[in-house]
Amino acid sequence: MQIVRNVPDLRAARAALTDGGRARLALVPTMGALHEGHLSLVRAAREAGHVVAASIFVNPTQFGPNEDFTRYPRDPERDCALLAEAGCALAWLPEVSTMYPPGDATSVEVAGLSVVLEGAVRPGHYRGVATVVVKLLGQVRPDAAYFGEKDWQQVQVIRRVAADLFLPVEIVVGPTLREKDGLAMSSRNRYLDPADRAR
Repeated sequence: MQIVRNVPDLRAARAALTDGGRARLALVPTMGALHEGHLSLVRAAREAGHVVAASIFVNPTQFGPNEDFTRYPRDPERDCALLAEAGCALAWLPEVSTMYPPGDATSVEVAGLSVVLEGAVRPGHYRGVATVVVKLLGQVRPDAAYFGEKDWQQVQVIRRVAADLFLPVEIVVGPTLREKDGLAMSSRNRYLDPADRAR
C-alpha cells in the first residue's frame, strides 16, 4: 500500500493505480482510529471491483469549540497497517495546512438538512463535513465513495451535496456494524466505560 502526504504524490499515485483512468477507484474517507466498520467498507469496495484509496484526516472544521478535536484518537501507523491488511492500495494522509491552506475561503453547506437533528446541537458540524468531503473528492477524484450507514445524517448531507453539485461520484453506503454487546461500532466507543456502554 502506498502512503502519500502531499497532493503531487497523490495525483501520481492515483494515475498509476488507475492505469491512467482505466481502473475504477473508490475512496473510503475516515478520521482514523479505524475499526471493523471502516475496514468492511474497504473490503466492500474491493469486492465491487474498485482499486481502493482511504483518507485519514481528523478534520478540525467539523468539531465545535468544546468538542474532542485535541483528544480524538490518532494512530496513523496502526491505521495504515489495518488498511493494508484489508486490501487498500493507497492511504491519503494530508496535513491541515494542505486541506485548509492560507486564504482558504470556501465552504459547503446544505441548507435545512445541516441544522436539524445532530446539526441542531452541533452548529457548523455538517458544514465542516460537507466541505472536507468535497475537498477529498476533488483531490482523489474517485468513481465511488463509501460511507457507513451509522452516520445516517452525514450520509444524507453528502448525497445532497453530490447531487446538487453534479459531482461525478457514486455514493455507496455500507451497513452499520455492531460490537458484541450491540453498540454500533464507532471510533469514539473507546471513551465509554462499562456503565456508559450499558445505557
